[in-house]
Amino acid sequence: MPKTSDKSPPSNELQLGRAVEWPATPGQAQIDRVPNPQRDTNYLVRFTAPEFTSLCPVTGQPDFAHLVIDYVPAQWLLESKSLKLYVASFRNHGAFHEDCTVMIGKRIAGEIKPKWLRIGGYWYPRGGIPIDVFWQTGRLPTGIWIPDQAVAPYRGRG
Repeated sequence: MPKTSDKSPPSNELQLGRAVEWPATPGQAQIDRVPNPQRDTNYLVRFTAPEFTSLCPVTGQPDFAHLVIDYVPAQWLLESKSLKLYVASFRNHGAFHEDCTVMIGKRIAGEIKPKWLRIGGYWYPRGGIPIDVFWQTGRLPTGIWIPDQAVAPYRGRG
């Protein structure tokens, strides 16, 4: 994992606003952060990736998930283009559902250092069994409204 500093990268180092190569692996992906202009206010940010894909590390077959990432920012905001590129870098990455979900949560938390972060990985069934993976870090600040992640439980054909 790349080292992070307390300084914002210069705008010419951000991926936002310029053409960049798609990262081939999660380790090659750059996560950008920008200063939070409302750092004196506690609020929730939600990113949803309903078409997340990775590969089964055993069979090489594709796995699909609906990811929901909620966080309460501190000094930094997660820049959305870099998140899109990071998430896409898993398309050819072989890892179990649990590893992918927790890896994403830890990487984001390490880069932006939020007050609180939660990731829900709602994985579509493989072998007839859906797997849901949840990870969080930090303490939820008092007074923050956290909406339900609103991903319906898997019901099959029911």
